[in-house]
Amino acid sequence: MVEDSANMKTESALAKLPKSPGFWKETWHRFRKRKMAMLALVYVILMAIVAIFSPAIVGTKPVIASYKGDIYFPCLGYYSPRWEAVFTKDKFRKVYPKNLKEKDPDSWAIWPLVFNDPHRRLEENEWPGRPKNPQNGPPSSDNFFGTDKGRVDVFAQVVHGTRTALLVGFVSMGIASLIGISMGAMAGFFGGWVDIIISRIIEVVMCIPTLILILALIAVIEQPEIWHMMIVIGVTGWTGIARLTRAEFLKLKQMEYVAAARVLGVPQFRIIYKYLLPNALAPVLVPITFGIAAAILIESGLSYLGFGAPPPNPSWGKLLQLGRQSYQNWWLILFPGLSIFVTVLAYNLIGEGLQEATDPRLREGGSRE
Repeated sequence: MVEDSANMKTESALAKLPKSPGFWKETWHRFRKRKMAMLALVYVILMAIVAIFSPAIVGTKPVIASYKGDIYFPCLGYYSPRWEAVFTKDKFRKVYPKNLKEKDPDSWAIWPLVFNDPHRRLEENEWPGRPKNPQNGPPSSDNFFGTDKGRVDVFAQVVHGTRTALLVGFVSMGIASLIGISMGAMAGFFGGWVDIIISRIIEVVMCIPTLILILALIAVIEQPEIWHMMIVIGVTGWTGIARLTRAEFLKLKQMEYVAAARVLGVPQFRIIYKYLLPNALAPVLVPITFGIAAAILIESGLSYLGFGAPPPNPSWGKLLQLGRQSYQNWWLILFPGLSIFVTVLAYNLIGEGLQEATDPRLREGGSRE
């Protein structure tokens, strides 16, 4: 009876103990304490929102329009021209305010917050009472960031260029992460000749300069697209991720829970992707974050040299190239240059925050301070 009472008290005491937080929850808790990293994360989220909703922020195409009894979303034409098929057929020539009323007096439209276009110049009275865009005009109430030599609004190009920058970063590093994690996981888990072959492949890929390969690809392909650049950056940027993943798998596969899973007959690929991979991802996130920043720099650098995203894709690097041609037009250098600097800095701050939150040695050093 006394033993039963003691057992009940022990179980009650254990039930009252607070549940230990998981690794990811504890990492997020530590990451939130780093104010600069959190500020950078908020900035990146805002940039993603701007990139997704850029046609609704600045443009000359209605966000929503009622035309001849049907509802359309012409602003999606900034993503794909086929969304404007009916307006192309009716010869709108991308001028909506005047043509909507002329071709359908009962039509209505909801317009973007700022009326300007990232691909073309704005003509006189295209919007009622609005003057045409000046050539190389400085910042004004009509053109917040000024205009370039083609009379195209710089603010519209910077906002829509956000989509190009983030797309290059996320897609290229998505490809690099998929290849790097898969190759590193197989090398670390299987070892032996598999590890030897994959390690030699990693060494060969590390010797390939990304910029030279992109320039060679541009020279060979008749009509290069931005997707080609993303693929090259992804295919050549996975080696660091693979080496980190391999090192983590070499360490984790010696753990007791892996031995228990093998004894129970769990398939090898299930052990890799269910038991080992979630525990190996923490240090891999850091080079992925830094890689996104590096990809944005590569795209901007290529665009600055004239080898970047082909027209009509707006790019921060292209604006810098236009500013280089005439240093008097300081707005062509300041605003896109500031966008590149702050975005790359934000990703680097997030990477450093993740590194400090996931690395036990850095965590212990930070706690002593």
